[in-house]
Amino acid sequence: MSQFKDVEILAFDTFGTVVDWHGSIAREVQALNLAADPMEFSRAWRVGYKPAMAKVMAGELPWTRIDHLHRQILDQVLADYGIDLSEADRVHLNLAWHRLTPWADSVEGLTILARHYTTCTLSNGNLSLLANMAKHSKLPWDLILSAEVFKAYKPDPRTYLGVAELFELKPEQVMLVAAHHDDLAAARACGLRTAYIERPEEFGSDAIKDVSPQPENDLHAENFIELARLLEADRGKRL
Repeated sequence: MSQFKDVEILAFDTFGTVVDWHGSIAREVQALNLAADPMEFSRAWRVGYKPAMAKVMAGELPWTRIDHLHRQILDQVLADYGIDLSEADRVHLNLAWHRLTPWADSVEGLTILARHYTTCTLSNGNLSLLANMAKHSKLPWDLILSAEVFKAYKPDPRTYLGVAELFELKPEQVMLVAAHHDDLAAARACGLRTAYIERPEEFGSDAIKDVSPQPENDLHAENFIELARLLEADRGKRL
């Protein structure tokens, strides 16, 4: 019997899973000729992401869109590097998160997966960021969902369960697709199915990450095209 016969929604983490945030940001930093190693600067900017969200969720900051958190972190990273950047260039660089480039398999894989499943984002990025990114990279989403909709950042259960509630489905009818085991573990704790996607160069070619399978995940795939094949094979068991 099919393992995933009830799955109707594929919800995708975005940064690192669908788009190459590190390479994209590094290229934008390089284009501005900042006095910093582009790859290191990109990682330094990303390091502030989770601590900033934690302050919001702890009540130390009011609800804040990721665009605004990114700007706060950027200003701090520039200060740490001793870089004086104009306001116009800061605004432009901060919007680089709206222009992230997808992984090579993303658009094709999402197009294939959408033949049999409803596909949506489940990202901490704000709605305008995700919409602009989709437009820029031609990402074929059926629906864009954001932490902004639920006023809670992942891994808050309200985000994962919120997807099921919006579609009036049970949690097990939603599968989270992500390149981060902690994200998948939080989704699994809420009853969602989970698929891990290998993105070994998420943090750059000089910082290859471990993408070893973890048995707790329902599926493990190299990329979206392989995920489509695995799910198609599972669908075939039903015929």
